[in-house]
Amino acid sequence: MGININRVSLAGLVVALGIIYGDIGTSPLYVFKAIVGGNPISDLLVIGGISCIIWTLTLQTTVKYVILTLRADNKGEGGIFSLYALVRRHARWTVIFGMIGGAALLADGIITPPITVTSAIEGLRTLEVFKDLGQMTIVKIVLTIITGLFVMQQFGTVSIGRMFGPIMVLWFSMLGILGISHVADDLSIFKAFSPHYAIELLTTYPKGFLILGAVFLCTTGAEALYSDLGHCGKGNIRVSWIFVKTCLILNYLGQGAWLLTQKGQILPKDQNPFFTIMPEWFIIFGVLIATLASVIASQALISGSFTLIAEAMRLNLWPKMRVNYPTEERGQLYIPGINTMLFVGCVSIVLIFQESSNMEAAYGLSITICMLMTSCLFAFYLYTKRVWVGWILLYLIVYFTIEFSFLFANVIKFMHGGYVTVIVAGALFLVMIVWFKSRKIKNRYVEFVRLEDYLPIIQELSNDTSIPKYATHLVYMSSADNPKEIEHKIIYSILNKKPKRADIYWFVHVDVVDEPYLSEYSVQTIIPNEVIRVEFRLGFKVEQRINLMFRMVVEDMVRNKEVNITSRYESLSKNNVVGDFQFIVMEKFLSHDNDLPLYERMVMKMYFFLKKISLSEERGFGLDSSYVTIEKYPLVVAPVTNLQLKRIVH
Repeated sequence: MGININRVSLAGLVVALGIIYGDIGTSPLYVFKAIVGGNPISDLLVIGGISCIIWTLTLQTTVKYVILTLRADNKGEGGIFSLYALVRRHARWTVIFGMIGGAALLADGIITPPITVTSAIEGLRTLEVFKDLGQMTIVKIVLTIITGLFVMQQFGTVSIGRMFGPIMVLWFSMLGILGISHVADDLSIFKAFSPHYAIELLTTYPKGFLILGAVFLCTTGAEALYSDLGHCGKGNIRVSWIFVKTCLILNYLGQGAWLLTQKGQILPKDQNPFFTIMPEWFIIFGVLIATLASVIASQALISGSFTLIAEAMRLNLWPKMRVNYPTEERGQLYIPGINTMLFVGCVSIVLIFQESSNMEAAYGLSITICMLMTSCLFAFYLYTKRVWVGWILLYLIVYFTIEFSFLFANVIKFMHGGYVTVIVAGALFLVMIVWFKSRKIKNRYVEFVRLEDYLPIIQELSNDTSIPKYATHLVYMSSADNPKEIEHKIIYSILNKKPKRADIYWFVHVDVVDEPYLSEYSVQTIIPNEVIRVEFRLGFKVEQRINLMFRMVVEDMVRNKEVNITSRYESLSKNNVVGDFQFIVMEKFLSHDNDLPLYERMVMKMYFFLKKISLSEERGFGLDSSYVTIEKYPLVVAPVTNLQLKRIVH
């Protein structure tokens, strides 16, 4: 797009509106409907409800996210995994906050498209001609829109993405104008700016505290706002939020003022104050714009889910999956497996709950958990920045009080549908914890040896013409961080498991760093033209295309006359033919010779199941399978020690 995201500009602000505010911007579609529910309309319910909304948007979205959390940018990138990457070198245990938060955010991505699209389409019933529209017809329309949205993902959204900004400008302008046109219905609605009414509602209204669960829906998109920092920049987010918040509050005030004219009545189940405040002639346009806005909100969450999983894979918190790059746009990616998972999840939610009012119960619970995890990580981030402990404690007291209140209010929804997102988030968290823990168990087994101890024998092997040559260039992927070390299994593969004679041995190591888009390498020539180590330092948002990167490194070394890659066979050498390259990838399988505790045995079984259905090691590194040899070797984590065997002498 050619926009400098670090500078506030009109184009940057429009892009920010299109990418960031879909989820939080479509909340007026269902928040007030959820607050009023089946209760008789009263001053306290309406004014107290809006007061809760205003102060939630102020404390939770404006102060916590827009002012404070946006400061924690990782070289311009945001989101829960970027925040974890900022603090992980100070404390490895913070990974648990990252995993829980990431799983909860993904679960939220499964329920946002159904609730926003269903709420928009249900608005058709406000029209006289559609007032008898059956729920199954609405379900079919919603499923058609959601299916189209997911099918479209594989082609990339950069072309239609340019339309998102202008449509969201239209949407927020509509919210503000509709609100202003009804504020005069009852000017006492302005009392809502006093927090006194919010406190009164929560403390004196029958089951008032439970209304917090519905109020929370007005801030569910705040987490996405932080995640999209890298796409829009801090300045554009902060400036555009002033416009967004103004339009949202005006719309809520307008809905509330209209409701105050209906005092004592109970709102019919199929009536939504959002559509009721529209003039009759405008409703069809309102539904159309609302549907477009809900599609944009869904798109933002789907794209966010792809980014989240890609980051988790690089941070070794998720099995490797196939990632496609449908366009040249930076950060635009498509993960078919996740697209299918989200699609199945969304369709299931629509079919299980059918009505938007039923979905409200499932919505909100998982995102409160995500927000709590962000609070924990951000507090730890402040600690690493040597912020005065008093400020950190104040931050934790304020936001733990707010977020635990929301959590308890949402827990009541558990049996009414909240269990769905908790089960989904739990399953996603289980995948992450298994992947993370299994790596810890495997690392106990990996044995490193000093490379220099084996260099003489590797040199002798390379010059031993009695052994047929395996390849001109033999490339091993190594996990050794220390350049002086190498895995014992690699030495075993070269020397013992059918000796592999080659002219040049390359050891390639990939180090994933906390900087999002870093892409650099270093070369260590251990023995000129015989043993070379290449280390790639790649950011956690950089695609690992080792095949291409390695080729670039070799070409660079040839230009600098650091290596001679010509084939050593006489006939080929004479004609300057480049020698062949062969990659060796080690694939582990769980040996029967293990004596693991039950918990670790279950973790490893699940790990190998996930490994079977995920991307293979060589494709994960972006290697061309025609140049790769897979070597399987047994993973003996805990050798059996209590085996009794007695020899009988005849």
